[in-house]
Amino acid sequence: MRIDRKKVEACRKEAKKIALKLKEFIDLHSTTTIERSIVRLFGVDGVDKNGIPLPNVVVDHVKSFGGLARGVSYWLGNASIALNKNPQEIAELIAEKKINLSKLKKNDDEEIKKVIDRWADDAIKRIVKVRKERERLIKKLGEGEKPLLYAIVATGNIYHDIIQAKSAVKNGADIIAVIRSTAQSLLDYVPYGATTEGYGGTYATQENFRIMRKALDEVGEEVGRYIRLVNYASGLCMPEISVMGAFERLDIMLNDSMYGILFRDINMKRTFTDQHFSRIVNAVGGIIINTGEDNYLTTSDAIEHAHTVLTSQFINEQLALLSLLPKKQIGLGHAFEINPDIKNGLLYEIAHALLVREIFKEEPIKYMPPTRFMTGNIFKGHAMDTMFNLVSVLTRQHIHLVGILTEAIHTPFMQDRHISLETAKYVMNNARDLAKEIEFKKNGFIERRANKVLDEAYRLLRKISKVGLMRAIEAGIFANIARPIDGGKGLDGVFVKDQDYYNPFLKKFEKAMKNEI
Repeated sequence: MRIDRKKVEACRKEAKKIALKLKEFIDLHSTTTIERSIVRLFGVDGVDKNGIPLPNVVVDHVKSFGGLARGVSYWLGNASIALNKNPQEIAELIAEKKINLSKLKKNDDEEIKKVIDRWADDAIKRIVKVRKERERLIKKLGEGEKPLLYAIVATGNIYHDIIQAKSAVKNGADIIAVIRSTAQSLLDYVPYGATTEGYGGTYATQENFRIMRKALDEVGEEVGRYIRLVNYASGLCMPEISVMGAFERLDIMLNDSMYGILFRDINMKRTFTDQHFSRIVNAVGGIIINTGEDNYLTTSDAIEHAHTVLTSQFINEQLALLSLLPKKQIGLGHAFEINPDIKNGLLYEIAHALLVREIFKEEPIKYMPPTRFMTGNIFKGHAMDTMFNLVSVLTRQHIHLVGILTEAIHTPFMQDRHISLETAKYVMNNARDLAKEIEFKKNGFIERRANKVLDEAYRLLRKISKVGLMRAIEAGIFANIARPIDGGKGLDGVFVKDQDYYNPFLKKFEKAMKNEI
């Protein structure tokens, strides 16, 4: 497709300005969630006698005496020297109220850093080992043809999810996403252990990750291809869930602060800061992120506001690059959401989908099915999903979330998922090389539409560049939803770092990525 390549580069330049301006704020701040992530990276796990996760116990303790601005690492490192204990032992002593970190003798800063750096090196080795195991299994088993078919399970019970997931894989799914329980994104802690109850999904816990990873490895061996596992590194515990995912070999994580800001009313200062560290963890873990631009079209018109999706993708790409993610791990999102009653709606959909694919050639683009205009007419619903499947294979998408008619009505029956996968496989097999046979009419409907969306995105990026991303969100630029800069949930967890703040992972993760782990 012929699009204005100079305009594409101009968009990237504006998006980079926006991302760099936001990073100035991020670099000056940390959050309680990032500090809890550091505690988890140091190996702390478990809960106290009241069921409160030990990372929360440690960070809340340091916060109680005003020590967070220096970073939780400093206090744990100092305690380790003073008590000759490891982070897990220190956390347990804090939980039992047997020690107060602020009362311990202060040791030499350089000695403390040596201890902290050793813990950080151990954490990185652990993550790299998991990453290499993924690479080994993919080399051994191979993967499905692209678009990879992505299916959702969400019973609330992790053991029931396994049954649904294995069934989906045997029916052709290449990727399994365990939908997170409703409103978990608003919990300021991560639940602990295996869970068998949840509403609208299953709780994201490290044990649940471990259980599902094992199940998918088993069925992957059976069907002869590597099966990717997805969960959600978003909400108030975004970076903590990224750490858990890196430890348990999740392959893809929905990791986009914009979704939390717009659709969960999480404070933007909190979630932009969390997102940066979260994505760095994903980068080192070899985890593909998915962004949430597809959600914009559930609350705004897919034709009138198509350019806001592209605008957000440009910004998300630049933010991800600043978080050390290579392009092969930046899974930008979009969706097939045009009103089916619009004349030539299919041409619009092709223009939008191909525009994204052409601009972000190296990224593993994730394409979402129609949801907004689905009705109780199952026959029309299947027809819409079939058109979606056709556009996906025609425009060479990378990750394809299969449309399931009963998703969002109830937990789908296994036969509903089977029918969706069967239809997607049928369409994609029959149209596998269609893209190689088609040339689009020069300056025809599809090319004109694509360039119009590109022009509108460029104008919006220039506007955002002048005011900054936070002000743009406050003005309701995306999804027709406005959020105040100092509003929403979680602002009390944001703090300014002092001059002695130390997080060993910031430089060590960067070094690890430069060494091409």
